[in-house]
Amino acid sequence: MRTLKFLLEKEFLQILRDPAIWRILFVMPIVQLLILPLAADYEIKNINLSVVDHDHSAYSTRLVNKITASGYFRMTDYSAGYSGSLRAIERDRADLVLEIPPQFEKTLIKENGATLFIGVNAINGVKAGLGGAYIQRIVRDYNQDVRAQWIQYPRLDPLPIIDMRYSDWYNPHMNYRYFMVPGILVMLVTMIGTSFASNNIVREIEMGTIEQINVSPIRKVHFILGKLFPFMLLALTVLTTGLVIARVVYGIVPVGHYSTIYVFASVYLLAVLGLGLLLSTYAQTQQQSMLVSSFVTMIFNLLSGLYTPIESMPGWAQVITRFNPVSYFIQVMRMVVLKGSGLSDIQPHILAVLGFAVFFNGWAILNYKKRTG
Repeated sequence: MRTLKFLLEKEFLQILRDPAIWRILFVMPIVQLLILPLAADYEIKNINLSVVDHDHSAYSTRLVNKITASGYFRMTDYSAGYSGSLRAIERDRADLVLEIPPQFEKTLIKENGATLFIGVNAINGVKAGLGGAYIQRIVRDYNQDVRAQWIQYPRLDPLPIIDMRYSDWYNPHMNYRYFMVPGILVMLVTMIGTSFASNNIVREIEMGTIEQINVSPIRKVHFILGKLFPFMLLALTVLTTGLVIARVVYGIVPVGHYSTIYVFASVYLLAVLGLGLLLSTYAQTQQQSMLVSSFVTMIFNLLSGLYTPIESMPGWAQVITRFNPVSYFIQVMRMVVLKGSGLSDIQPHILAVLGFAVFFNGWAILNYKKRTG
């Protein structure tokens, strides 16, 4: 234990003497947490709309007004024909075309149905998909409003109407920041923890101190633990800073307990830092370790469910996510922040990440022993 104590004192002294570490710990998380939630915005508004109205009736005007009043669309072009609206798309003045056919009102009343043409510029796939979904939902609401109005007329056969009302659980206002900020915080903790740990042993090699450590009576387990715990405390400091920013700037207060987050974060950091130390045992220079850790972290973040739901990924990618510790932490953060989950609810996640921690740290100890023994 005395050996481990001396190793910890050595690591903390090196950290305190390096001002770059403190700039990375405090400046980078603050800047990224203030910028990334603004960039990773899944709410698309002000979609440019081109309207081609061949009917010019009260019903068509009412439909156009309903679409533009939704807050998602702004009419930037009003063409007499489809060719004009197509030119608006080609000149990037429109993202979506709504063409209302002639006699739209007459056909709707007489035949109890009418057709519309919706053309979407799909160069930006996300914007096209959301824009098309928005306008289809507005048209469905418009259709329900018209049918509800018709029931008031005795000359038409009354039709039963089912009034559906829904509520969004856990995030009733569908505020994307409540969904994204916890995930972005996990990503920052992962990047900082992995990069620091992956550089640690390599730094000893470049400084020449690794030879002194190898000839000293230090067990390999104590050496790895001495490298692990200081950076775990630093990563928990980053997590605390991020939680403070989330509360002060974005008003995000977890429904669950902060203690649940810290308990899981401690287990998670054992796994992530163990992965960083494992990469460090294979690298020869700090540049190599940085490149490899950045590559691994990027893959983990892309397959974590932060930007796209895991359920929408291909089958092979969903299998890979089961071996991705980042995906477990993002799920836990969202469960605690939005649902108020406790330790009993996240027990499977804790066991899975604990398995990663044992695997990565055990491999790091064995590999370091192999290289030095």
